Amino acid sequence: MTAVDSGARRPEVDAQQARQVAEAARQTRWDRPSFGRELFLGHLRLDLIDPLPAGEELPEGERFLARLREFCETEVDAGRIERESRIPDEVINGLKDIGAFGIKIPRSYGGLGLPAVYYHRALMLVGTTSPAIGALLSAHQSIGVPQPVRMFGTEEQKQRFLPRCVREITAFLLTEPDVGSDPARLAASAVPSADGSTYTLNGVKLWTTNGVLADLLVVMARVPESEGHRGGVTAFVVEAASEGITVENRNAFMGLRGIENGVTRLHDVVVPAANRIGAEGEGLRIALSTLNTGRLSLPAMCAASAKWCARIAREWSAQRVQWGRPVGEHEAVASKLSFITASAFALEAVVEVAGRLADADRHDIRIEAALAKLYGSELAWQVADELVQVRGGRGYETAESLAARGERGVPVEQLLRDLRINRIFEGSSEIMRLLIAREAVDTHLSVAGDIIDPKADTRAKARAAARAGGFYARWLPGLVVGRGQLPSSFAEYGRLADHLRFVERASRRIARQTFYAMTRWQGALEHRQLFLGRLVDIGAELFAMSATCVHARSSGHGGSAQELANAFCAQARLRVEDLFRRLWHNTDASDSALAREVLSGEYRWLDEGILDASTEGPWIADATPGPTRREDHRRVVSEVDVQVVPPRTASP
Repeated sequence: MTAVDSGARRPEVDAQQARQVAEAARQTRWDRPSFGRELFLGHLRLDLIDPLPAGEELPEGERFLARLREFCETEVDAGRIERESRIPDEVINGLKDIGAFGIKIPRSYGGLGLPAVYYHRALMLVGTTSPAIGALLSAHQSIGVPQPVRMFGTEEQKQRFLPRCVREITAFLLTEPDVGSDPARLAASAVPSADGSTYTLNGVKLWTTNGVLADLLVVMARVPESEGHRGGVTAFVVEAASEGITVENRNAFMGLRGIENGVTRLHDVVVPAANRIGAEGEGLRIALSTLNTGRLSLPAMCAASAKWCARIAREWSAQRVQWGRPVGEHEAVASKLSFITASAFALEAVVEVAGRLADADRHDIRIEAALAKLYGSELAWQVADELVQVRGGRGYETAESLAARGERGVPVEQLLRDLRINRIFEGSSEIMRLLIAREAVDTHLSVAGDIIDPKADTRAKARAAARAGGFYARWLPGLVVGRGQLPSSFAEYGRLADHLRFVERASRRIARQTFYAMTRWQGALEHRQLFLGRLVDIGAELFAMSATCVHARSSGHGGSAQELANAFCAQARLRVEDLFRRLWHNTDASDSALAREVLSGEYRWLDEGILDASTEGPWIADATPGPTRREDHRRVVSEVDVQVVPPRTASP
């Protein structure tokens, strides 16, 4: 018996059906300007981000950040959270008391009503105190009940749920044991009653961050299509204390030791129809729209981690002496110190620019938010890895061990473990590249239309070809020359002007390469995942360079900010040139061929001479989860053998 068997029949879907489900959930209209979209089309629209939308200081926001800082410094024992793998109740209750669970909830519903920029600054504070607390707050406010109810709920739902979210914890339940990024195979069901007044939910949800102690849940479940019911994946607000909800396991991870993440089973859970968010079948669209802004919470904490790395690297590189000089003066370490510091400045710039755009609500930031999440998680991981190298053995040793022998207990190895999940959380880097690429090539796919549709007849293809010819006849000439060729352009940016000229030229180059790829592979371009991924990575670097140059002008740090921006852009340009080269000069085809042989078992002889390191036999084990360290866990035996964790609620 498998411990996470959902008991629900999983839909059988092919690749075409899966793609249709994903496409139906996409926001297809571009009603507002997008810096990221224009960048991939070959247009550097700096006017969309410079000058930045106003981000004036709010007295109430500054007061909250001051209270939060004091609380983190005096009331939070990060070492205890790491040792005990849980956030103490008194910390959770203290965060509630200062309003940290309602930062973005409007004041009319009892929250602080602060803009995204202050929310991100708050996450930067708590994230460098304890990343587990950052995960607690961001999972609640970025993807939990507050965000989808604010965006898609009725006024009655806002009145019912948002005031509760100021002091109660919420979670988001989407992923299932064998369904990650393919929503077409979602198995959790929501069967409507005969009179339509309720739905009965069944299924199992995996990796439910905050699910172990949540009071309210957002659950995505599939409504069967029937007379009077459109059906499809639908979003519901569910009371965590409802009969039939069981937390079957509190999951443990490499990092984020204090995270309250579990496996949640829903067995005949009755939910009022009034708790449905939006219409039936709109659940995936709601989830994706929620994530567009919610994704900015992760790059905020990544930027904070990079800034922390920069401080530790600076202090250690000046203090540690080898061969008569501080290690930071040796070229091999100096290059790492430069990379860490410049990257920290750039990641903060990306978060600041994206946050200001989100607050202004005048731009479509779906690409910018996704780029910030992808770039922030990838670059922060590299920064932390380099800090471990700079610290040497002390970077690999735990803070507790360092302190036990009389040294400063710097948790560098913990930071590396904690940061690793960000490349997977809320869309893995691989999936993020595909999502961004889909948006980046949207114009080309729309123009191509019936040309690449295998079901279209000859006449339809001919009409589509004529339309495409007209579009490209107007668009392509504009990609030949631009401001990037003029040595006097972007002069207002001083020494950073050359970098922006590079961004402008590279933007047009991305667009040309996308066109070449469309003409070569047409509809099959969507299967060239590595090619598309490199295009996206180039766009991410260009977005970061643009944000960094703009931020350097407005940060108030004058020449030193320009120095950091200059260093970052110089490093980023080398990465961009390498990515362009690897668009067409790579080992993609041979790697795919080798992978097919590996999957067929051709190289099983490599297993000789090693032992099977797994403890449960096959990778997907029919086994009962092992015991966890929480003393309040109870054992039950039902139709499956599971470990039950009563929801943990902090005292009021």
